Order: sequence, then C-alpha cells, then structure tokens
Amino acid sequence: MTPEGFAVQKIRVRASAWFSRLFKNNSGVLPSHDSNRPVRFGLGNESKDLNKTLKSHDLIGFTPIIITQEMVGKKVAVFTSIEAKAEGFKPRKSYPKKSREYAQNNWANLILENGGISGFASNEEQFDLIMQEFNSRIRTNG
Repeated sequence: MTPEGFAVQKIRVRASAWFSRLFKNNSGVLPSHDSNRPVRFGLGNESKDLNKTLKSHDLIGFTPIIITQEMVGKKVAVFTSIEAKAEGFKPRKSYPKKSREYAQNNWANLILENGGISGFASNEEQFDLIMQEFNSRIRTNG
C-alpha cells in the first residue's frame, strides 16, 4: 500500500469519530475501449486544462451538522473534502503553481469559501485540526 493509502485509511477511521462519511474519489484518464479517446473520471476532472488549476481531493463526502436557533434540530450535510498525503506532509498556505498541491489547494479554498470542510491531512491529528477549524469557523461566523 502507498503512503497516501495508509493516510486514507487512518483519516477514514478518524472521520467516523466526527460522524463524517468520506468516500474514495478515484480520478484520472484512460483511453476508451472502442475509440482510444480519453475518458476522464473523478469529481471535477472535466478537462486537462481545468485539472492543472483545480484538482479534487482523495476523500469526498459529508459531515452532518445540527443547525441552531431558527432551525433547531434540523440536520444538514456539510460538503467535506480531504486530500490525503503521506505521513510527514506539512500543509502550507500556498504551493508552486505547477505542482499537484497547487491545484488541490485551489480546490480546498473553493470548498472553504463556500462553507464546506476541506484540507490536507496525512494523519488523524491533521484531520482533527481541519474539523476543529470548521467548528470554530461556524461558531464565530468567520
């Protein structure tokens, strides 16, 4: 198993403690069996050019949240997207423009800007930090 595969396993187990449901998002391109034309698969993998600047994460799913005050008791699913990295990976604010992490970070920022949960994690502790940041953000209207 790859180092990222181990990270995926750890993060998915930890996600259950947060009641998150995360699914593996396989992404890539293969030739079609009948025409040799490329067939793209994976969330947001619509074109080679788009994939250079916006690349969806390894784990996609949702985290249920109970809304307060006027919507007391109602549950909503918050879009959750986690990019699993090998142990030792240190998330940063920015990455070199031609790197995979650049496009993955753009995806994370898109999710965060729209109220979702997203980030890079290589272990349970980094996943917990992502979830704690979300909880802090929704409690402070930030």
